[in-house]
Amino acid sequence: MGKVGEMILKHVGSPSLLLATTDVSPVLEHNAAGRSPFLLTSDHYGRLIPGSLGDLGLPDSELVRHIAWDIGIAGVAAQLADRLDAHLIAQRYSRLVIDCNRPPHVAGSIPLISEATTVPGNEGLSREDAEMRRTQIFDPYHRRIDEVIDQRLHQGMPTVLLSLHSFTPVYAGIARPWHIGTLYHRDRVLPPLLLRHLRRDDDLVVGDNEPYAVGDETDYTIPVHGEMRGLLNSGIEIRQDLISDQAGETTWANRLARILAEIETTLRAEQLI
Repeated sequence: MGKVGEMILKHVGSPSLLLATTDVSPVLEHNAAGRSPFLLTSDHYGRLIPGSLGDLGLPDSELVRHIAWDIGIAGVAAQLADRLDAHLIAQRYSRLVIDCNRPPHVAGSIPLISEATTVPGNEGLSREDAEMRRTQIFDPYHRRIDEVIDQRLHQGMPTVLLSLHSFTPVYAGIARPWHIGTLYHRDRVLPPLLLRHLRRDDDLVVGDNEPYAVGDETDYTIPVHGEMRGLLNSGIEIRQDLISDQAGETTWANRLARILAEIETTLRAEQLI
């Protein structure tokens, strides 16, 4: 059993009701039978809110912004999974309910403020309310990733973890020049390969741990599922204005599929997978 499974089994006394029978599962899987070595995850794929939480006290204009989800990444992730024949595991609920790429103990796990927006529905939460969000949304998603990695290891399938995200072109009034960035911490194999391939396109501004860097206190998916499991891993961040429509999603899915296919060939030739 993987680390997440062990942690979840130790958890007791969780409240019983957040997601009703009319709410969908937090876990979405696409192309689950895929045979690619790349395992794709998308922590901020969706922007759903459980019916019991209403709209978190926010207008619709806020719930479609980047503070609620990673705009455009759903289309890129699904198309990329199809092109690579890769398994995609994604999370359907808004990061404003609980951020599935934050350790649950940090303040940003259930944000009181996102960028400059106060989230009224997250104010004054009891410990039980916070635990309910973790046990019914965060835990099932990460448990499923853990289970799939275990299954792949048992079957002798190589696994390279790619955590897919998108970022807003302007944050807190500051423009971001990067078109795409790689995010990593301890892996010194996959991120340099991604950077080298992406930088062959002179038209791209490619971030090296930009606009974010991975850390144990700011991220969860890569540290827990990638680094603690000893997998080759990287985060990928695409600027949202580049994937805000179907054409952009397709362009970037095609680009990444081509690059990742080339990287797979290199990893196999060097017997790294």
